[in-house]
Amino acid sequence: MVIVEQLTRADENEGKNMIYSYRMIKKIVTLPFYDLGSEVQCFGIEVERQDLINGVVVSIERDWVEAISPYRHKVRDLLKLLYDNKVSPLHLVDILSEYIDEYVLDFNESEFLKVCTN
Repeated sequence: MVIVEQLTRADENEGKNMIYSYRMIKKIVTLPFYDLGSEVQCFGIEVERQDLINGVVVSIERDWVEAISPYRHKVRDLLKLLYDNKVSPLHLVDILSEYIDEYVLDFNESEFLKVCTN
């Protein structure tokens, strides 16, 4: 897994500083295709929140979805949505679940599968 892009923001609430990191990640997944396996580059998202009090990290929350779509621009749009709305790692899957259900079809449209079926 490789970090491709990161957006970071900070917030303060009742003496606690919260640093949110929104990361686009990239990895290779193997898709089954008849008796062959097809390696496809895909993108996912990781969200992390660090809570600091007086500059000391007191907690870290992190969650991720490794494979959302092979299309970088779609995952980039989701990353921006999460960043703009300051989504916590605790709510990552709740927010992305409908997008993930829709974008899973992108893997059927990947370039490898188009070439193999022609």
